Amino acid sequence: MTPSDNDIRAVRARAQLLTAPAADVPAVVGSVAAVQAQSTPAARLAIRARSRGLTAPDVDASRAVTRTWLMRKTLHLVPTADLRWLNRLFGPRNVQAGQGRRRQLDLTDELCERALGKLQDLLPGKALTRQEILDGLAAEGIALDAKSQAPPHLLAYAANRGLLCRGQDVDTEPTYVLLDEWVTESRTPDEPHTELAHRYLTAYGVATVEDFSAWSGLPIGLCRKAFTALDPVPAGNGFALSETELSAPPCPPRLLGAFDTYLLGFRDRDLLLDPAEAKRVNSGGGMISPTVLIDGRIAGTWHTKRTAKLTKVVVEPFATLPRSAIAGLESEVDDYGRFLGEPAALVS
Repeated sequence: MTPSDNDIRAVRARAQLLTAPAADVPAVVGSVAAVQAQSTPAARLAIRARSRGLTAPDVDASRAVTRTWLMRKTLHLVPTADLRWLNRLFGPRNVQAGQGRRRQLDLTDELCERALGKLQDLLPGKALTRQEILDGLAAEGIALDAKSQAPPHLLAYAANRGLLCRGQDVDTEPTYVLLDEWVTESRTPDEPHTELAHRYLTAYGVATVEDFSAWSGLPIGLCRKAFTALDPVPAGNGFALSETELSAPPCPPRLLGAFDTYLLGFRDRDLLLDPAEAKRVNSGGGMISPTVLIDGRIAGTWHTKRTAKLTKVVVEPFATLPRSAIAGLESEVDDYGRFLGEPAALVS
């Protein structure tokens, strides 16, 4: 039987742990393949929505997951044990794709190679902030404007070359560490593209080859080959792994953070978000607003207003929400406050 749109939304929400949350950080990140993490607060909220009982410090303290530049040249949070093979898969592509921008920033090939050599001397046994790295490079004759885009592009280059990755934050400042010192255990799949496709379909439930290509940034031909190797079954307008149960309980109301993987995992988002409301979620410039999820569909956006005593969670629904949804969102707001360690209240 062909699954209905409601079925597909429910299956996707279940696959994303939005129906049955996990107990720890590695379980969440491993189950959803990767968490987009160019915003640390947003990455924390992605894990909150898919777990129960964790706190923001729990997320920050976990060395079982690591941030680095992977899919679409963007920072992602992935299981640390998968860092090496994912870096080998995406690193060379990202280096090639970023070459033009590096040239615009006067990051020549010669300068980048010199910087990599100096970073190998600076980082052993240390976790350094960006400014500490810039100071160390400057002392060795490699001066970069801290206010320009050159430093983050150089660090991304070093990460994509397999030299470093993000370490644990110091307060709100990210640090950088040698990848070889940070990763103590590695997995190595026999067929990396097929393994990534399997993890993607596990995490997104029902999807197309085009969705996988958009999420990963890999060429459509490679994605089609990986799908073929998995031999997925047709499901609606997409495909699912043969072991996927194509029915699931309804998804309870959820507050998703900015850049949430539930939306970013698909090229075609019409099943999850009314196209007429899309600009309220994605206003341009790659920004994806925090969203309200009702029955697996984006039903509004939200933001916070903080005072000395209370964090107000302001929900802006696309249409009037039923009382049952509001009750569910009140529970979400309570959990949001508990996760961050601050009193919070729903305002709609």
